[in-house]
Amino acid sequence: MKLIRKFIPYYKPHIGVFLFDLFCATVLSLIDLMFPQFLRVLRTTLFLESSQEILSRLGIIALVLIALYVIRSLCRWYVTYQGHMMGARMESKMREDLFDRYEAFSFSYYDTHNTGAMMSKLVSDLFDITELAHHGPENIFISVIKLAGSFILLMRINVPMTLCLVFVAACMIVFSVSQNRRMRATFTDNREKIAGINSTLQDTLAGIRVVKSFTGEEIEKEKFDESNLAFLDSRKDNYRQMALFFTGNNFFEGMMYVAVIAAGGFLIAKGSLSVEDLAIYALYINIFINPINVLVEFTELFQKGLAGFERFSEVMETVPEIVDRPGAKELRDVKGVIDYENVGFSYEGDEKVLKAVDLHIDAGKSVAIVGPSGGGKTTLCSLLPRFYDVSEGSVKIDGTDVRDVTQKSLRSFIGIVQQDVYLFNGTIRENIAYGRPGASDDDIIKAAEDADLMDLINDLPEGLDTGVGERGERLSGGQKQRIAIARVFLKNPPVLILDEATSALDNESERFIQDSLERLACGRTTITIAHRLSTILGADEIIVLDSEGIMERGTHKELIKRGGLYEKYYRMQLSAI
Repeated sequence: MKLIRKFIPYYKPHIGVFLFDLFCATVLSLIDLMFPQFLRVLRTTLFLESSQEILSRLGIIALVLIALYVIRSLCRWYVTYQGHMMGARMESKMREDLFDRYEAFSFSYYDTHNTGAMMSKLVSDLFDITELAHHGPENIFISVIKLAGSFILLMRINVPMTLCLVFVAACMIVFSVSQNRRMRATFTDNREKIAGINSTLQDTLAGIRVVKSFTGEEIEKEKFDESNLAFLDSRKDNYRQMALFFTGNNFFEGMMYVAVIAAGGFLIAKGSLSVEDLAIYALYINIFINPINVLVEFTELFQKGLAGFERFSEVMETVPEIVDRPGAKELRDVKGVIDYENVGFSYEGDEKVLKAVDLHIDAGKSVAIVGPSGGGKTTLCSLLPRFYDVSEGSVKIDGTDVRDVTQKSLRSFIGIVQQDVYLFNGTIRENIAYGRPGASDDDIIKAAEDADLMDLINDLPEGLDTGVGERGERLSGGQKQRIAIARVFLKNPPVLILDEATSALDNESERFIQDSLERLACGRTTITIAHRLSTILGADEIIVLDSEGIMERGTHKELIKRGGLYEKYYRMQLSAI
């Protein structure tokens, strides 16, 4: 019931369609109930008249029945089309809500959740939910009306026989309820197992180049087979419970016919029931049993939808770790003064990655951060745009704590170029324009020129409208990096973070990219995470950072003269050349 109460608000925008859908469902049910009763009335009235009288009224009766079934057809069309569209719109809204929630989560959520499992919730789970949204109330409403109506009419025909029927139906309901609990567990397990398949598939396809380069096809096949067979076993349990559920209900349905024939034969023998009434009763038996079958089949739909909605609710109830504080203000006119004050940070359940970091960066200055892998360099930079929140201390921009401003305004003033460049599956133009949606062609071309990208673009048959492929796979590493730099040029932020932006490139590409980065960094507050120390020799300050905090700081010359960790790293790289 708690889940159902959470589900109800999604009906509110469609209340008019929903109510008229139930009205049409009511009309459908009443017309279905009318036919046997209509036949019974005719048997005791018109059909006892002369043949001439019957023939004279038969045309009118046929027209009335045709009109009723035209109305019934129109109602069926509305229920089928508009009812399903209502469910589709609800599904669309829920998918939008789920997508918005995914976007609201901080990096820490994605550190612990698989993309394939999240996609499963966004697609397959919501399909089952929308089927439930449409068919659930409608099936229950139609079934209740038909059950109640047929029960009343059956009682009017013969009370003892109807009570026998009700007894068998009650046994059927008890069986269905008990079996229903077992089915729900299997449907929930199905959802988890199909999410496992999606996770494995997404992981394999995303890394297909690594798979093939290491001839890891058999390894991936084994992993996929494991998740696939786990899903098969889950379906086996599910179908076993379903088979028992439907077989049991089918048995009780047969027992209803047995009860009617046995009780009807006994009552006919006693003279308390006519053969004609038994025939009419048999017509109502189908109307009585049909909604029971609908409810039985609806149980499968209900359990699938409920299991999907339960997984949907788990995500929607997960509170994003990083949200705008109440009263958070818009950040404006950023100069680019950065302060880390006694900053400490640890990932959930882990030891501290950063300890008591104090760092001041004047506007327009460049600071490089070096140190061992796992020393917290990327984490330190991620705290500035609030990809994570500090565990201790504060991070400030122009003297304002980044937690006191809106995330959107904060990040609009920060540009990031990473080692692992992500390009969206679109054109070069679209990927550059991501830096400032709505930018003019002139601005996009200017950004491309600043990033030394125009030679590449001019050599391509479709120029800016050339597709880059999924994750930019049609381009080289250097070409992708230039597009990423052009994207930041277009954004034109006062603060720049360069996260090992050239470490994955060859020497020639690095030289060209480094020139572009230097132009990009000119006049901006720049934080550079450096793997190759040759790229940061001109930094205003170099910070040597490890898990214990800032170990050394100064210019390149000062640190070399000091002969500490930085000098050691620098000599190691020189000797490797």
